[in-house]
Amino acid sequence: MATVVLSIRTHSPTATFVNETIPSESTATTQPVEAPTPNPTSTTPTLTTPESVNLNFTSAPPPLNYDLRKRWVSITWFWTLILIDSIAVPIALYFGLWYGTSLSPNAVFSISTASLGGVSIIEYFLRFYKLWKKGSTCRVLGARRWYLDWFHWNFSAAWLFIMCELIIGTAFRNPPIRLLAMPVSSLCAWFAFQLIVSDTMRILGVPCPVRISSVPKGSPMRPGIYSIIEDVVAVDGGGENIFRDELNARFEASHYFRQMLHRLTLFWGVGAALVATITTILIFTIQREAAYCVGWVLPFIWAGVWTAWTFLYVKKSLRQEKALWAEKQGGV
Repeated sequence: MATVVLSIRTHSPTATFVNETIPSESTATTQPVEAPTPNPTSTTPTLTTPESVNLNFTSAPPPLNYDLRKRWVSITWFWTLILIDSIAVPIALYFGLWYGTSLSPNAVFSISTASLGGVSIIEYFLRFYKLWKKGSTCRVLGARRWYLDWFHWNFSAAWLFIMCELIIGTAFRNPPIRLLAMPVSSLCAWFAFQLIVSDTMRILGVPCPVRISSVPKGSPMRPGIYSIIEDVVAVDGGGENIFRDELNARFEASHYFRQMLHRLTLFWGVGAALVATITTILIFTIQREAAYCVGWVLPFIWAGVWTAWTFLYVKKSLRQEKALWAEKQGGV
């Protein structure tokens, strides 16, 4: 699901402030986020709110000064390693060890599952260090050091569930190959649940039951994709706290931007739920070795298609947002 954040970018020039107030719709989603109580002894920055900064710009929405074109090499390398680690390795090891050696079924799957997730595990501990270290420049706005961020806790829960599947699957003398094909679809199901539930709560006006990254407990919910974009770009993408602040300013100021994030949340949430369901059905109905391949490959094919569409949609939406903003300002 983190691939969606690769599409959220803008090249809007830094605009000047004006004194006029931009009218906004009176819905639960446009209520300002409550700023946390400042701690004079803390160096952690707090969430920028409409009360603390004028969000009105003359020519364009508040800018997101984050350019993917400077990061294409690192992004390409990272996702290449992820695909090798999550598709090529488990499938190649399974067929190579199963048909090329005399190892027992348990040994074959123990080796293939033990080799999984190397890149993801390294990334997990790198982002933990970035969030935990003293003087972190990407830690959640207004949160204590131990909080890390919302995406990290979800990442931890998803990995825990996947590890349980793999441990249980390899505990048998003849491991159930269908269960060992489930990790990627389980990951899709987990994030689909998060996205759909969070957006349903937002639509119903239910306040945040807990802190969700920079959005404090009790504040209006934001689209589920918001925290993923905020956390992944700030920590993994090097955007740091300035991106968290700029994303909040953009969300508060632009109705069209909020609408775009809502649509992306439903697009990825419903899509992830569908691919998880279809993959699971295929895993438990088709021939066992075909099921193993489908379980590890199909969700990544879906993610690639969804990412390509997201790039096109976001690019178009940001152009429309800028045009509508200029038109609104021209009518003031």
